[in-house]
Amino acid sequence: MLASKVGVNSSLDQMSDLHLIDMQTQLHPFTDARVHAEQGALIIERGDGIYVIDSDGKRYIEGMSGLWSVAVGFNNKRLVEAATKQLDKLPYYHQFINKTLSPCIQLSEKLLQIAPIPMSKVFLANSGSEANDTAVKLVWYFNNSKGQAQKKKIISRKNGYHGITVAAASLTGLPTTHKAFDLPLPGFLHVNGPLVYRDMRVGESDESYADRLADELEQVILREGPETIAAFFGEPVMAAGGVHIPPATYWQKIQDICRKYDILIVADEVITGFGRTGSMFGCETYGIKPDILVLSKQITSSYQPLSAVLINQRVYEGIADQSSVIGTFAHGFTGGGHPVAAAVALENIAIIEEEGLVERADKMGQLLQKALRGFESHELVGNVRGVGLIGAVELVADKGTKAPFGEPGTLGRYLVARAQENGLVLRAIGDSIAFCPPLIISETEIDQLISRFARALDQTAAWYRGKK
Repeated sequence: MLASKVGVNSSLDQMSDLHLIDMQTQLHPFTDARVHAEQGALIIERGDGIYVIDSDGKRYIEGMSGLWSVAVGFNNKRLVEAATKQLDKLPYYHQFINKTLSPCIQLSEKLLQIAPIPMSKVFLANSGSEANDTAVKLVWYFNNSKGQAQKKKIISRKNGYHGITVAAASLTGLPTTHKAFDLPLPGFLHVNGPLVYRDMRVGESDESYADRLADELEQVILREGPETIAAFFGEPVMAAGGVHIPPATYWQKIQDICRKYDILIVADEVITGFGRTGSMFGCETYGIKPDILVLSKQITSSYQPLSAVLINQRVYEGIADQSSVIGTFAHGFTGGGHPVAAAVALENIAIIEEEGLVERADKMGQLLQKALRGFESHELVGNVRGVGLIGAVELVADKGTKAPFGEPGTLGRYLVARAQENGLVLRAIGDSIAFCPPLIISETEIDQLISRFARALDQTAAWYRGKK
C-alpha cells in the first residue's frame, strides 16, 4: 500500500521499494529526519563474520561492531542455535512475583562468577538505558532505606554516554541528547571527563591532570553538600563521547573522593564489558571497584536485547530491607530476563571464554593501536587514542591550534562517507573517527580495515585541500 502511494511498484521484494517505504515510515535514531527523508538509508541484509552485506550485495567491514556490541561476529551459528533451542523449549516467561527461569538463574550465577569484584545479586533488563535507569532507581531506593532522603543527586561526566531514556539521558553528558528534550532532569550534575587531547594544559602531567579532575569533583560535592550526593556514574573508557582514555591514577583518585563522602560508584560497562579493553571488564583494566556494575551490548553480542545490573552486598541489604517494609520491590520489565536472551548470553560468554576472545582482543588490540598511531603524522590527524579493540582518530584542520575545519564534524562526516564507499563502516563522533571492530577480527582483517581507512583519509585530505 505504501509503495503504491509513493508511485512505485507495489512488490515489497524490490529493494528500491524498501528504500522508499523506509523513508515514508521510519523515524531513525540519531538521524537528521529531514536529511533521511531526502536521502534514505543503507539497508543491511546479511552478516558474515566481521562483515555486513547491504541490499545490493556490497560487503563492508563493520568497524564499529554494529553499535560497539557484536563480539563474535554477525553470523555465529552457536548463538542462533541457542536462541532456537530456547524458543522451542520456552519462548517467553517473566520473573515477576517469585517466578524465575533456568537460563536467568544460570546467567546470574555466571555473571557473579566472572564479575571484576565480589557482587551479590543480578537484575536483568533489556538495554543499557534500562539498566542505567534501574541503577539510578536502586541508588534512590537504597538511600531511602538508610533514612537519607536528601542523598539523591547523581554526578556523571560531560561527554559521557549512559543511554537515552529519561534518567539515562540525564546521566549522559552530550548536549544533543538534552536539547529540546527538556533534559537533564533536576538533580543530575555533570563534571568534566578526562579529555586528555582537548583539555590537558601545556606542561600538565597525567598525574596533575587527574588531580585537577578529582579536585573538580570534590568541589562540586562540597558545593552541593555531601549529604545530597548519592552516586557517581562513569564508563571506564568514555566511548560514545569520543573514545577518551583516562590518564593514569584518574580512576583511583575519583574513587577515593567518592569513598570519602560515602558516594556510591556505578561503573557503566555497557560498551567496555566482555573483553573490549583487553580484560574481561574495563574495571579490571583501570582498577575500578564499583558498588553497582552495569552490563549490556556484548553480553549477547547484541543477538538478543539484554542488560544486567550487578549490586554488591551492602546495596542489596538496603534494597532488600526497603522491599520488606513496602511489601515488594516494585520495579521490572515485561521482557526483562527474557529466557531466549539469557540463553544466548550464556552461549555468547562461553564462546568468549572458549575461544580466548579477551586475550585475542588484547593481542589484536595492540596491532590495531599500533596501526592507528601510524596515522599520527598525517596532515589531518591531531590525535590517536585507544585501548584494546577500541580507538579513535581525531581530525583537525590545524595541528597546532587543534582547530576543526569549518563547522565541527565536517571532516568527520566526510571521512565516514568515504569509508563507507570503500567498504568500511565507521562512526564519526564530531571529528573523532571511532573504531570498535568485533573481537574475532584477525590480523589480516585489521590490515584490510586500516587499508580502507587510509584510502578514506587520503580522499578526505584531497577534498580538504580543495576547499581551503
